[in-house]
Amino acid sequence: MMDRPASFDAHVRFDRVHMAFDGRTVFDSLSCAFPRGRITVVLGGSGSGKSTLLRLIGGLIQPEAGRVEVAGHDVTDPHTSLAEVRSRIGMLFQHGALLDSLSVFDNLALPLREHTDLDRAAIAQAVRAQLDAVGLGNVEGLLPGQLSGGMLRRAALARAIIRSPEILLCDEPFSGLDPASLKRIEILLTRINRQRGITLIVVSHHIASTLRLADQALLLLPGRSVCGPPAALRSSSDPEVADFFDEELDVEALDREERAAT
Repeated sequence: MMDRPASFDAHVRFDRVHMAFDGRTVFDSLSCAFPRGRITVVLGGSGSGKSTLLRLIGGLIQPEAGRVEVAGHDVTDPHTSLAEVRSRIGMLFQHGALLDSLSVFDNLALPLREHTDLDRAAIAQAVRAQLDAVGLGNVEGLLPGQLSGGMLRRAALARAIIRSPEILLCDEPFSGLDPASLKRIEILLTRINRQRGITLIVVSHHIASTLRLADQALLLLPGRSVCGPPAALRSSSDPEVADFFDEELDVEALDREERAAT
């Protein structure tokens, strides 16, 4: 197990970021930081900018104002090599985003074939090691459509970490999973963070998972954001913050709201 950083070291930083779509402000001078080697869960209602935040980190979109720094690189600077920044980032998509026509093995092997000089034997060894790490050592020959929802999410996680990223972005990794599969993903994400030192930035609205998983939570509220340890936010004297952490919220209703907004 890797030693966790003793002091705060921002791996990703937002500095006065402004973002708007069709005249609707999403971020108005957002400043926040994501500590290296820790798990940050990003929370917020529909349209609060959770997925936009991930796209900004990956340099897929540019803010109207402000800076986004990733591993010391300003991704808002046109001179920054986004390819270099993205090589440090893994992405776990909400629905897996595996290629349906490729086997699980080939889905994991594809980024290694495209972006590394590893030979076939080394690629096969890396793929099987990652599948074993997520408990899927016996599915490499199957197509994604032959997997259960939980198995598909674990295969997607294995692909997301196949190139040993420094930072792992997770977009709603718990959405649509049964309780057992959800807990398994929680355990795997925690293990990846603790054993490999990967910085995790997890977009979610699952309050119980956030309380168990996160070192830090970033709550995006209309016109402002609040950041801190989940337990501290849950007991905040600010009722808008504390109410968001009410575990009695209807998670399935929130799932439906998120899907309708995308």
